[in-house]
Amino acid sequence: MAASPEEKAQRVRRMFSEIAPRYDLLNRLLSLGADLRWRRRAVALALEKGPRRILDLATGTGDLALLLKASAPEAEVVGADFAPPMLEIARKKASARGLSVAFQEADALALPFPDGSFDAVTIAFGFRNFADYRKALAELRRVLAPGGRLVILEFPPPPKGAFGLVYRVYFRRVLPFLGGLISGSFGAYRYLPESVEAFPPPEALKALMEEAGFSVRYELLTFGVAAVHVGEKKAPGAARGLDSFSL
Repeated sequence: MAASPEEKAQRVRRMFSEIAPRYDLLNRLLSLGADLRWRRRAVALALEKGPRRILDLATGTGDLALLLKASAPEAEVVGADFAPPMLEIARKKASARGLSVAFQEADALALPFPDGSFDAVTIAFGFRNFADYRKALAELRRVLAPGGRLVILEFPPPPKGAFGLVYRVYFRRVLPFLGGLISGSFGAYRYLPESVEAFPPPEALKALMEEAGFSVRYELLTFGVAAVHVGEKKAPGAARGLDSFSL
């Protein structure tokens, strides 16, 4: 029987709490350093309109939140996550780097922020872990100010073709073994490819975001290994969004 949204949320929270101490190391190793380039692209897109208030949701150990603050020192940056051990690491990293970022525990499906609190919201590799995508998008739209921007960096299902075939072998076999060996949690790194395979492809995520009230475009990164979706909060009754493009 399929897990309920509540059971999925509890499972994911436990899993990420367990792997928190090795999370950063594994991100670098398992992406061969590409995740840093992807995050920089997401930050550039998030900061295009000069937002003053930014929420980095599913912040994990704070990599994206800290990069946002370093890139836009004048902005108020909040990092939110539902795994306290991740947040503790994020706070230590912020202190070590002398960056002022407020990190707090929060549930993506019931955010503890008033309507229109942020000019931009970013999510890096966390959206697919949410128990209800539509409910999460509704919450994200709620906390964005009019004209606010949502940037979602995520792993879509592996691309097709020869590269996709090689990537699938790495993703399904090599990554879970290495990740489990280094982190001590084989279950967490079996979950990763499973969650990616089950995630909506880029066009389907674009449609979900448009349905939630965003004008949307997206970029495919590194031959489609990652994708970044950019949504602008539309006024009620506005026309549908923008075309996709790739890098």
